[in-house]
Amino acid sequence: MPGMVTGELTGQLVQGGRSNLTYIVSDGTEQWVVRRPPLGHVLATAHDMSREHRMLTALAGTRVPVPRAELLCQDEEVLGAPFYVMEYVPGTVFRTPEQTEALTEQQRYDLSYQLMDVLADLHSIEPASVGLAEFGRPEGFLERQVRRWTKQLKASHSREVEGIDELSQKLAASVPTGGPVGIVHGDYRLDNVIVGADQQIKAVLDWEMATIGDPLTDLGLLAVYWEGFSGLDNNPIAKGVGPEFGFPSAEQLFQRYAERSELDLSDLDWYLAFGYFKIAVILEGIHYRFIHGQTVGEGFEHVGGLVAPLVAQGLATLKEA
Repeated sequence: MPGMVTGELTGQLVQGGRSNLTYIVSDGTEQWVVRRPPLGHVLATAHDMSREHRMLTALAGTRVPVPRAELLCQDEEVLGAPFYVMEYVPGTVFRTPEQTEALTEQQRYDLSYQLMDVLADLHSIEPASVGLAEFGRPEGFLERQVRRWTKQLKASHSREVEGIDELSQKLAASVPTGGPVGIVHGDYRLDNVIVGADQQIKAVLDWEMATIGDPLTDLGLLAVYWEGFSGLDNNPIAKGVGPEFGFPSAEQLFQRYAERSELDLSDLDWYLAFGYFKIAVILEGIHYRFIHGQTVGEGFEHVGGLVAPLVAQGLATLKEA
C-alpha cells in the first residue's frame, strides 16, 4: 500500500496471546496491528491468516464491531509466514484480575451482558448476507469438529494425558443432531474483545477459528473460559473473570443470550463438554511448542498442567448430562 508508511517502522509484541503472534507496528505517527502464525509446528488449518482477514472484511458494517482490515499478504518471503495488517483500535483488553478489579460491580455485569449481546448479534447474521455462504460446511459440523480436534491432539502428541482419549470418544458417540447454523467465532471470550474508555465493546478480535457451523459451540467454550478454570493454580489462560471475580455466572450469561437469541439452549451440556475438550487440545498444542522452544513471550510454562483438570471436568459434564 504505497504511501501508507511515512517513517521508520518499529514493532512491539502484544503479550497475552497464546496462539498467533500479534504486534503493534508504528511509523511514529500511525499505528497498525500485524498478525502472523506462531513460530514452528503450525497445525494445518489452525493458523489461517486469510480466514481471519476474510471475517474482518465480511463483518465490516454489521452490528458486530471489528477492526478494519488493511491488507493480507500470503507471500511467506516477506516475514517468513503469511500475515495480515489491520486497524489499531484503542482500548483495553481485560485479561488480568488487576484489570477487572478496577471495574465496579455494575460495570462487570454491564460488560458481561454486552459480551453476550454482541455474540447473539453475530449468531443472528445470515452468512450469505455478508458473503460467507461458502465459508464453511454446516452439514456434519459437530462430527467434523470432534474429528478435527482429535486429529490436532495427535499432531501435538508428546505425552499421555489421562482421560483425553475417552473424552474424545464419548463426544463423538453423543453428537447432537439438527443443531442451528450460523457464524461461529470459535474462541469467543472477554479477553478477545477491546473495550473503550466508555466501557463499550469496540472490536472483537482473534477470528482464526471462525467458520459457519453450530453457534452453540461458542457458548460452550465461553462457559469454560468463564468458570472452568476456577481454582486452578498458575492459570495464565482465563484470569479475572467469572463469579469469583464479581461477574455474573455462566447460567446468567446464558439467560441474557437467550433474551436476544431465538436458539434452543436446552442441550448445552454436550457443547460445554466439547468446550473443555477443545481448550484442552489447544493448550496441549501450546505445551508442545513450549517444550520445543517454539513460543514467544512469557507465561507458557504452566499451560501443560491445566490440560488434565480440564479433561476431567469435560468427562464429568458428559456424565452429568
